[in-house]
Amino acid sequence: MTDATTDIVKDSSDAAFMADVIEASNGVPVIVDFWAPWCGPCKQLMPRLERAVKAAEGKVKLVKINTQEHNGVATQLGVRSIPAVYAFKDGQPVDGFMGAQPDTALKEFIARLTGETDPKEEAKVIVARARDSLAAGDPGGAAQDFAGALALDVENAAARVGLARLYLDGGNETDALALIQDAPESILDDPEIIALKAQFDLRAEPTEADETAEMETKVTANPDDLDARLEFAKALVGAGRNGDAVEHLIYSIGKNRAHDGEAARLFLLTIFEAEGTESEVSREGRKQLSSILYA
Repeated sequence: MTDATTDIVKDSSDAAFMADVIEASNGVPVIVDFWAPWCGPCKQLMPRLERAVKAAEGKVKLVKINTQEHNGVATQLGVRSIPAVYAFKDGQPVDGFMGAQPDTALKEFIARLTGETDPKEEAKVIVARARDSLAAGDPGGAAQDFAGALALDVENAAARVGLARLYLDGGNETDALALIQDAPESILDDPEIIALKAQFDLRAEPTEADETAEMETKVTANPDDLDARLEFAKALVGAGRNGDAVEHLIYSIGKNRAHDGEAARLFLLTIFEAEGTESEVSREGRKQLSSILYA
């Protein structure tokens, strides 16, 4: 009697590819692992990939092709390095990856093929990977992952903000702004979305240095002209001097919190939102504000 799991993992060849992969993928997804005996990463990946496929209990199959002996299909698919893994459904390649992968990535890969993955949870994992890429100095890889996470879950604020910030870093303010403007209503209260919107508000009116100097002279001559001081604070923000702007706004609030409908306090909060909770400007500014409001 034949074990039902016998064909879940099997070796194949160029000649058998049509039957073992193309035709078989009309039933369940078939994963093809292109490897070679001399390939160290292949030997690391193969046993873990086999375990992951067997754990799926027949929902996917694995076909292994030794490219040292059978290189025809690999060449047709454009495989230039191994290990190379392709997934087929209904006779067509639908997913894949290059190089060795951690067990978690293999599990996610198979879950995508079987339809068992939770898009929102997968998006969170991809965002975490994007942040790791940023920390490692790979903004290109991070951008791809942020975009991929957003494709899985349009309500993932971290992916939306992460991609928008990369657009901004690259000078593409138009696409960055579009990402925020197109954000679903369900995430408009997310702190990261609020912070980035605040940044756009603050970037709206850049101020020339000579204009800032003229405003400073006016404030120095009349320190308690709170309207002039507010305009000066806005000019400082436009010049990228948020810390200096905070000092002037704190002074104004201390003098008269209610002036002009608490305009100084409201603008100060916008700066805090734009800076984010981890910013030194935000942390110190909030301390000073608290000391005034709750003294």
